[in-house]
Amino acid sequence: MAEETIRPADPAEEEGGTTVWARVLDHDLTHSFVKSKVTVLAGIVTCLFLIGAFGAPVLAPTNPFDPATIDLMDGFTPPAWTADGNPRFLLGTDDQGRDMLSTIMYGSRISLLVGFAAVFLGMVLGISLGVASGYLGGYFDDAVMRLADVQLTIPGILVALMIDGIARGILPRELHDDLAIYVVIFAIGVSDWPQFARVTRGATLVEKNKEYVAAALVIGIHPALIMIRHILPNVMRPVLVLATIGLALAVIAEATLSFLGVGVPPTTPSLGTLIRIGNDFLFSGEWWITFFPALTLVLLVLSVNLLGDWLRDALNPKLR
Repeated sequence: MAEETIRPADPAEEEGGTTVWARVLDHDLTHSFVKSKVTVLAGIVTCLFLIGAFGAPVLAPTNPFDPATIDLMDGFTPPAWTADGNPRFLLGTDDQGRDMLSTIMYGSRISLLVGFAAVFLGMVLGISLGVASGYLGGYFDDAVMRLADVQLTIPGILVALMIDGIARGILPRELHDDLAIYVVIFAIGVSDWPQFARVTRGATLVEKNKEYVAAALVIGIHPALIMIRHILPNVMRPVLVLATIGLALAVIAEATLSFLGVGVPPTTPSLGTLIRIGNDFLFSGEWWITFFPALTLVLLVLSVNLLGDWLRDALNPKLR
């Protein structure tokens, strides 16, 4: 009878499967998250908003942008639980007969897409300039920081309005609606870069004096590679916290621009556009048209802010 061969355990298998999950569950961040009931609730609410927004084409009761599903006779239908409500429309309809729940889900997707893209753009600009100015120093550092100081003296929404106005003045009028979302993303992202630059510059000033950077210089690594491979990963912790809070601020900025009529066009409504449209009917009794988009915006921003506050405290070694 052939002798059975015992195969040694593969370290990769030991680290995989349940072991990885055990490490995740045993991590300090996991314990900190589970310990706070408010943070858990904020996480659940944020996940529900993300699922509802990005799953809108599948989860929404109707497509509010498909004329075949819209009937003007359904316009101004109140929420389903009111006396004149229709069970087909849980949150009622707007002036065009569009289901408010479906419109909010699609509008949230636009707001979140603009928020994520604007934060990413602000991070790329801010981190690049912040790490470079902190590592290189000299006149470049002075120029970047003075530019950041000047921009920080102006409210971010005014900077975004100015950039949006300049872009609309440069672009042909027939392209305004087609490029409106990209203009809003660019305007919000450019208005947010100073915060990222200041945080990464401060962290870079600390990291560049450490021994691992000196060792990299001694063995002849190019300064650009040192900034990308060595310094950048070590300054990302505060940036992630700032990005989480910045997402909520970017969503508010987009809603503000759209409410003022200079953001996302009405053909692709966001939460700000829906609030602006509903505001026209607020005093005529159709309160739900503006109330539910506004409530969605408040809950979304509040939950993201709570997650950002938790992440800031959880990643602060002084509070452990």
